[in-house]
Amino acid sequence: MKNSGGKPRAGAVRKSKKGAQVGTGGHGRKALEGRGPTPKAEDRDYHPAGKAKALRERAAAKAARSGRDTAPRGASGASRRAKSGDESEIVTGRNSVLEALRADIPASTLYVAARVEFDDRMKEILSIATGRGIPILEVMRPELDRLAGRDAVHQGVALKVPPYEYAHPGELLDRTLRSSETPLFVALDGITDPRNLGAIIRSTAAFGGQGVIVPQRRSVGMTAAAWKTSAGAAARTPVAMAPNLTQTLKDFKKAGVFVLGLDGGGDVSLPGLSFADRPVVIVVGSEGKGLSRLVTETCDAVVSIPISAATESLNAGIAASVTLYEIAKLRAEARAAK
Repeated sequence: MKNSGGKPRAGAVRKSKKGAQVGTGGHGRKALEGRGPTPKAEDRDYHPAGKAKALRERAAAKAARSGRDTAPRGASGASRRAKSGDESEIVTGRNSVLEALRADIPASTLYVAARVEFDDRMKEILSIATGRGIPILEVMRPELDRLAGRDAVHQGVALKVPPYEYAHPGELLDRTLRSSETPLFVALDGITDPRNLGAIIRSTAAFGGQGVIVPQRRSVGMTAAAWKTSAGAAARTPVAMAPNLTQTLKDFKKAGVFVLGLDGGGDVSLPGLSFADRPVVIVVGSEGKGLSRLVTETCDAVVSIPISAATESLNAGIAASVTLYEIAKLRAEARAAK
């Protein structure tokens, strides 16, 4: 390119070892300016963070289309069942399944192992399921093992049921008082083993109790293992959930219910309780820690069960069973004496 005087424009030609070279006239300036700031990891499609973001967006869009507010896995600290959107429980064992069906629990699927041995319970299970229109699926035993869980003994049958619907402690007490029964409840303080809960539900039903109360936090809930251990009693004995156990016990006291705590160091011996014929709620603590301080202070009396010095303590489920039996026996004696 030449200027108006016919001479080459200054700077239009670069001199180098390779000889004279014509410049680009500024067209290569952008290459020298760079590409700007590096995009965030989640904004790069090829980056793992970007792929995870795309997965979340697709899951959210799918949930919006289906009308559900289901968070994708890994989006929050919710439980696994809440993330997957399926909070159903699997009830296993012939007694538990049969009692659940007898109680008209709205089951969604009955699983039966292939070539299962039939007895009277299995015949009734199939009869009830067929009559209610519950889908019956025949599956191989490895598949039933997987559904039931590693430690469950399913006896060739399992039932898929919706999440457990807890009663309210106050409503449970009101219902019992309206029925003219003498209240007898068991409350759990810090118990986390579902098998203990199942055993306590079973004992409560066996000795005339009207329900079991569990705290909302730091406590076991109604799981498939609790269903199994209760041997079907969970279908007949309601479980209530207390937002605050200490406050619930105080409310029961105001309603005239005697709060009886179980502890190895209690100052009252179990045999011959003088207040067994009164409305009672038995509070059972964990085997290791026992009753919490606030619950202990709320109790009207703390009772100990006499045991051999060779035994350090009783399992929570067994301690509750012994106490329930003693109260039921004393009540029966009091009724007979009238």
